[in-house]
Amino acid sequence: MESTVAQKLEALLNLQKIDSRLDAIFKVRGALPEEVQDLEDEIAGYETRLDKFNQDIQSLEEDIKRFKENIKESEKLIKKYQEQQMNVRNNREYDAITKELELQDLEIQVSKKKIGEAQAKIENKNKDVEELRDHLKERQKDLSNKQDELKTIVSESENEEGKLEADREKAVKKIEDRLYKSYSKIRSNAKNGLAVVMVKRGACGGCFNVVPPQRQADIREKKKLIVCEHCGRIFAGVEDEIEEESSKKKRSRA
Repeated sequence: MESTVAQKLEALLNLQKIDSRLDAIFKVRGALPEEVQDLEDEIAGYETRLDKFNQDIQSLEEDIKRFKENIKESEKLIKKYQEQQMNVRNNREYDAITKELELQDLEIQVSKKKIGEAQAKIENKNKDVEELRDHLKERQKDLSNKQDELKTIVSESENEEGKLEADREKAVKKIEDRLYKSYSKIRSNAKNGLAVVMVKRGACGGCFNVVPPQRQADIREKKKLIVCEHCGRIFAGVEDEIEEESSKKKRSRA
């Protein structure tokens, strides 16, 4: 059976009350969840940089190893050419071997230079790694403190939040999809998260602009959904009317 407008408004108002309470819980946590996330992202970035530094150092160490092997190979060739030089038959052979000796000597010098450059780079990168590790430890300590702080705050409202989330699921099921989408859209655009409001003292409970008497009368009838012409929020009723009815009930009981 299709819900009446009054029932739809009651369901929306109930959902708004649940969401407002959840908003209040999240407000107490403040920016802590975002701060924790930012720190986690920052630490992940530092760890990536640390891995990159270690990879660079490993690559440089492999280069040094290769240059040292090149030196050993050149020294073997020098020894071989020196032995050949003792048994040359003419000046042309002697000159050719001499050039090979000079070439291998040059190879050794170049390799030693590159080894020195690589070692200097490793030394600098090790300093960067040490500084980064120290900074990483500080940020991990900050993260741990923030996580503990957030955990304490969350634990204080965890039970209530769980109950409200369960109540919210039930409340959403009572609202048709099209209406819920409109509610969500209005709520996302509202700074205070209010999508459904009451008329309070002749004004919109969301933007506080005056609601004309005739419009208030239409809102009281609850025959159609009426939104504020200034802010677009949905009117659930007129609060003054509810207060008067409550007072009448109390007087009748007395």
